[in-house]
Amino acid sequence: MTLYIEEEGTGSLPFDVKETAELIVETVLDCEECPYEAEVNLLLTDDEAIREMNREHRHIDRATDVLSFPMLEYETPGDLSGIEESADAFDPETGELMLGDIVISKDRVIAQAEEYGHSVRREYAFLIAHSMLHLLGYDHMEEEERWLMEDRQRKIMEKAGILR
Repeated sequence: MTLYIEEEGTGSLPFDVKETAELIVETVLDCEECPYEAEVNLLLTDDEAIREMNREHRHIDRATDVLSFPMLEYETPGDLSGIEESADAFDPETGELMLGDIVISKDRVIAQAEEYGHSVRREYAFLIAHSMLHLLGYDHMEEEERWLMEDRQRKIMEKAGILR
């Protein structure tokens, strides 16, 4: 698994962001039984930059906690069967499955951790788990999808040992 992390903007998070991100990405890939080595890009930014991205990509003019940019489309969430038929799904240099990009607002991580009454690390880990599921085709627009995604998130966080 390759995780590329870039950090921009002001402020930083009070723990090892790389170690926690690697733990969660690996846990998601294990829980989803991904048979491939995977590649994920993670950008840590601030409210101002994520607001601009949210406005540009989703036409919503406000800061958000996390944005997900999947590289692949799935008929069924998490179903990687047949993905080998898509030549551009794999990095030609490394052979890794390119899942996509995650963008997280450090400002939102800190604010939401305080709002929800848990650690900043727990909020950060949760947002990565949530976004990784989006990169694997999960969504939460319909009630049934939301239940499935919430169940997966809970199991991932439990397996990673990062609890409320």
